Amino acid sequence: MRGAMTPAQARDPDYFPGFAVAIPLGIQHVLAMFVSNMTPAIIVAGAAGFGYGSKDPSAMIYLIQMSMLFAGVATLIQTVGVGRAGARLPLVQGTSFAFLPIMIPIVAGQGPAAIGALMTAALCGGLVHAGLSAFVGRIRFALPPIVTGLVVLMIGISLMRIGVQYAAGGVAAQGSAAYGAGSSWLLAGVVVAVTLGLSFYGRGIWSSAAVLIGLGAGYGVAAALGKVSLAPIDAAGWVMLPSPFHFGYAVSASAIAGFVLMGFISAIESIGAVSAICEGTARRPATDRELIGATCADGVGTAIGAVFGAMPNTSFSQNVGLIAITGVMSRHIVTIGAIFLLLCGLAPKIGAAIITIPIEVLGGGVIVMFGMVASAALAILSEVAWTQRNMLIFGVALSVAVGLQLEPATVAHLPDTLRILATSGVLPAAVIAIVLNLLVPADPVAHPATA
Repeated sequence: MRGAMTPAQARDPDYFPGFAVAIPLGIQHVLAMFVSNMTPAIIVAGAAGFGYGSKDPSAMIYLIQMSMLFAGVATLIQTVGVGRAGARLPLVQGTSFAFLPIMIPIVAGQGPAAIGALMTAALCGGLVHAGLSAFVGRIRFALPPIVTGLVVLMIGISLMRIGVQYAAGGVAAQGSAAYGAGSSWLLAGVVVAVTLGLSFYGRGIWSSAAVLIGLGAGYGVAAALGKVSLAPIDAAGWVMLPSPFHFGYAVSASAIAGFVLMGFISAIESIGAVSAICEGTARRPATDRELIGATCADGVGTAIGAVFGAMPNTSFSQNVGLIAITGVMSRHIVTIGAIFLLLCGLAPKIGAAIITIPIEVLGGGVIVMFGMVASAALAILSEVAWTQRNMLIFGVALSVAVGLQLEPATVAHLPDTLRILATSGVLPAAVIAIVLNLLVPADPVAHPATA
C-alpha cells in the first residue's frame, strides 16, 4: 500500500504520496464509512415516521444528503484545519451512532417537524463540545475505560433492537403477515453472510468495504425477487443545495441536555481516535495541539451541520483501523475522500438510490454494525482491572440503565425532560458510572475469578 514511500514519509501527516496513491486510498476511506454514516439519518427518519414506507421520502433523502455533505465538511475541518479547529491528521468524520438513543424518543412518531428540535439541540451541543476542547486534558481522568466501555456498550445494546426490527420488515410491516417472513430474513442473512465472509477472508478494499459490498449482494437478491423499485431515483433531481434551518428550529430541554452530555462522551471518542493514529501509526504520543484541534473540529462540524439539517458528527474508528492496515498517515488522502463525500452530498439521486434499498437488506447491515459497536465496548472493557469495586460500579450502572430502558413506565411521573434522559440507556449509565467512579475509593485487589 505504501508504494515507493519511505517509512518516514508514510508516517508523516503532511506528506502527499501523489494522486495515483491518494485517490484510491481516499475513496477506500469513504467506502469503509459510507453505510455507517448514512444509517443514523435513516433510523431517525423511521422513528419520526417519514422513513421507509412513507408517502413522501423527500425529508429522509435530505437527511441522507446532509449526512454525506457535512461528513465531508467536518472531515475537511479535521484534515485541513480552520484556526484552532482541526487536528491536521487523517481523521474521517461521520454521523455519530452515540446520539441515537437520545434522538429516537424525542422524534418518535412526530414527523419532520420534530427534527427542528434535534437540530437546535445539535447546534447547542456542538458549540459546547467545541468549548470543551480547551479542557480535554483535564476531563480525561473522569472517563477511564470502565466508563467509556460501558457507554459504548449501552449504545450498542440500545440499538440492537432496531437491526432485528429492520431485518424482519420494519415498523411499517408490524402487525401483518409480512413481518418476520422468511423472505425478509433471507435478505438480511445474505447481507450478514457476505459481510462476514469478506471481513474474514477478503483483503484490502474487499475487507474494508465489506458491509457496503454485503448490502450490494442483498440488494441484488432483493431485485431478483422483485422487491426493488427505482421510482425514487427517477423522481429525484440532480443537484440539491443545503438550506439553513431546513426543518425549522425548536427548543427542547431534554434534547439540548442530552446532546450536551453526549458531546462530553464524543470528545473522549475523538481523543481515543487521535491517540490510536499517533501511537499506532506515527509511533509517537498525540500532542495537546492535535487533541484540542480534533475535539474542537468535532464540535464545530456538528454545529455547522446542524444549521443545515445534518446529524452530529464524530471521528470514525473504522477509518483509524484502515490507516493501521495501510500504514499511510497522509491527511491529504483523507482530504480527497472528503471531497468525494461533498460531491455525493450535493447529488440527491444518490440519496434516492439509497432509499431504494429494501429495509430488510439494510437490517442485515445494521445488525453487523451495532454488533461491532458492542464488540468495541468489550475491547475497551478488557483494559479494566475487574476488582470488586469496578464490578459493582459497572453492574449497578448497567442494571439501572438497561432496566429503565426496558421499563420506561417506571419513571412516567418524572418531568418530560428527565424521563427522556433517564430512559435513553446511555446517559444514566454514564452518569452513574462517572459519579461512582469518582466517589468510591479504589480497591487494588482484583477479583480472583477474573484477575
